Amino acid sequence: MLRRIHNKSSQKKVPYRKIGNLMWEIPKDFRDCMKVPGRIYADEYLIKDMSEDRTLNQCANVACLPGLYNYSVTLPDGHEGYGFPIGGVAASDRENGAISPGGVGYDINCGVRLIRTSLKKSDVETKIQEILNVLFKLIPSGLGSRGKIRLTPTELDKVITNGVEWAINNGYGWKQDISKCEENGCMTTADPDNISDRAKKRGIPQLGSLGSGNHFLEIQSVDQIYDDRIAKAFGVSEKGQVTVMVHTGSRGFGHQICTDYLRTMERAVKKYNLSLPERELAFAPASSREAEDYFTAMSGAANFAWTNRQMITHWAREAFESVFNRSADQMEMEVIYDVAHNIAKIEEQEIDKRRIKVFTHRKGATRAFPANRPEIPVGYRSIGQPVLIPGTMGTASYLLVGSERSMELSFGSTAHGAGRVMSRHEAKRRFRGEKIKQELEQKGIELRAASWRGVAEEASQAYKDVDEVVRVSHEAGIGQLVAKVVPVGVMKG
Repeated sequence: MLRRIHNKSSQKKVPYRKIGNLMWEIPKDFRDCMKVPGRIYADEYLIKDMSEDRTLNQCANVACLPGLYNYSVTLPDGHEGYGFPIGGVAASDRENGAISPGGVGYDINCGVRLIRTSLKKSDVETKIQEILNVLFKLIPSGLGSRGKIRLTPTELDKVITNGVEWAINNGYGWKQDISKCEENGCMTTADPDNISDRAKKRGIPQLGSLGSGNHFLEIQSVDQIYDDRIAKAFGVSEKGQVTVMVHTGSRGFGHQICTDYLRTMERAVKKYNLSLPERELAFAPASSREAEDYFTAMSGAANFAWTNRQMITHWAREAFESVFNRSADQMEMEVIYDVAHNIAKIEEQEIDKRRIKVFTHRKGATRAFPANRPEIPVGYRSIGQPVLIPGTMGTASYLLVGSERSMELSFGSTAHGAGRVMSRHEAKRRFRGEKIKQELEQKGIELRAASWRGVAEEASQAYKDVDEVVRVSHEAGIGQLVAKVVPVGVMKG
């Protein structure tokens, strides 16, 4: 049966129907411009949330982009974004399609890294305040935070070009960290010449900083293991094992690149006489110079973000060494994996039994490739890609593995987190950071934050239930549960 949602933001009714377990479709004939249907993975609870902002309209708008294959996808954490919904995925033909900055977002390669340790929860519980204090001293955080190092313009260009390898070569981490990053921590398509001086000026002081908003560093312990074999392959061996999760991105550097190229794309729309369902979806034809320049600049921002998380990893290891008086190597502080959440990639996808090169846009989405894909590190290739879905402040986060079904359903993608249901402004109006800290302490979770306002913005009540999002991902087949981790200590920007 076809249902209709009243969308308060746009005053438009978006038709959708249930087409399978946890699958919904916006029919292709909803708008004349739609090239493909909209596909949403959600339960009744989650799709209701999506109906209360522009999420479903944006899913339909994305379906109007040229060269799209199969469908415009919205994942279980989907919510209103700029152009694309956050939790949006689309694959457009590499030659005859399009690329849109709205399909990546402002915080290019905002992503997550998970680090295992050999420590147990009992080892850190009595030292958690000390660990957080040292982390807070070593890792700059908060709105406008500046990194501890000062790059020259020449060195920044090397970061843009080489990514994590630059950090390793300069003493920030271990050589084996590289292979545990998506793209080995470097998109080779990056070109610093296509990045503005203004973006570079914003990036130079911010490398090696956590930033603000939903960015965090979390000390966690393993709470549940759902698949022992895969968990052990990823280095997660038992309940109570301590992990460290880092969530940050390209900071003001990526934001400025997005800002710059949105203007470029708006000019391209006029230049090529393109039609748009809405201005925020400005794009350029895939084969155009504008598309090429954006892709190479975006690649540079992605490399900056991977390098940023690498440097934070290095200082996190130093913090643990200081507190426990043991080397990070002795504590087995190995990177499990590092994933991007806001990115576009040139990938081969199987479409109608053909291998086709596409621009895969993932905005607020995690790549979830199955076993035997060449993009997966050799040590994991027979198992599948680790997938990291962080929770909100005080809630669980999850480790999953990519599944074969995700290639068919979502271009090898799944959710990236809980997804907001409340604006930051509204969260600040409703909540107080000091009270949230007290509530976390009552649950046995220690918090260090750069500002109480930032804590209020990120109250867990401002987000969907991450447990529900992950359950839908698992049951829909776009990511398989491996382990659940819960916070012991949280560092917020």
